[in-house]
Amino acid sequence: MEAGFARDGAPRDACLPLRWGRETELTISAIQALDPVLKDGQPRTYRSGFIPQPVVRFTGQRDGEGQLMDGFLTSFVNVSRVQPIGDLDEYGAILDGWLTVLSQLGFHARHLSIYGALTPWRRRQVEGITLRFRHLDLTLGDIVLLWNTDHPDRMAVDLGTGLERLAWARTRASWHPLIFGRFAQIATPPTLDAIRTATLLLGHGIAPAARGAGGITRRVIGAIDPEAARLGVSAMVRAAYDYWSLFGALRAPWPEIARVIEGEGEAARSALAA
Repeated sequence: MEAGFARDGAPRDACLPLRWGRETELTISAIQALDPVLKDGQPRTYRSGFIPQPVVRFTGQRDGEGQLMDGFLTSFVNVSRVQPIGDLDEYGAILDGWLTVLSQLGFHARHLSIYGALTPWRRRQVEGITLRFRHLDLTLGDIVLLWNTDHPDRMAVDLGTGLERLAWARTRASWHPLIFGRFAQIATPPTLDAIRTATLLLGHGIAPAARGAGGITRRVIGAIDPEAARLGVSAMVRAAYDYWSLFGALRAPWPEIARVIEGEGEAARSALAA
């Protein structure tokens, strides 16, 4: 994928920091790299090009019991191409290049479709048009044309999907074994999802706290089943750590992450017992 984007003029750029602190506590999309252009009307960006951005979101679709549905995770890799553009022809060329990348990944063009409305939406200082793309019956992501309301000549494109969702669509494997591997039969999906997310947060130095980004870490760790974690979480942490390390160096070593998760769990159990 990285080679395909590079051939299309979008070399890989560094990921954004996970702790964001501007409108959101955490980075929730690579599109935030374009905040200077889209929100401030400035002719610069934080990042531009192909960005495999780890993100944390709590907006995944859930079933009637409140469990995440297949295809959704609290933490995942937001595979994006984000960059300023000069005109609509460039937007169309980026979409065409993405179809080429998908073809190289094994997605046949006849099974791909694009849908959406051309009516612009507006969110504060940004306007845009969103088109979604899907493979067979599975929506993969979207491509968004955006511009600053006060400076409509300052346009940008945000092409985004999830790396895990792409793998799911490509393989049509069962969702939980695909994501959690050998751990899928050991603990419940909410616990595995929480350990995976806590590893990402702690790996980026976001320690548990009463509020702010650290409050998110504490909330995530609190979703881990105490009984499932009673014998320790190090094996799952190591697996998640290896995965997140593919997208950038983590600040904390995995043993420290496991220690913090287990310590928070023990503190919570002690509080309940008291």
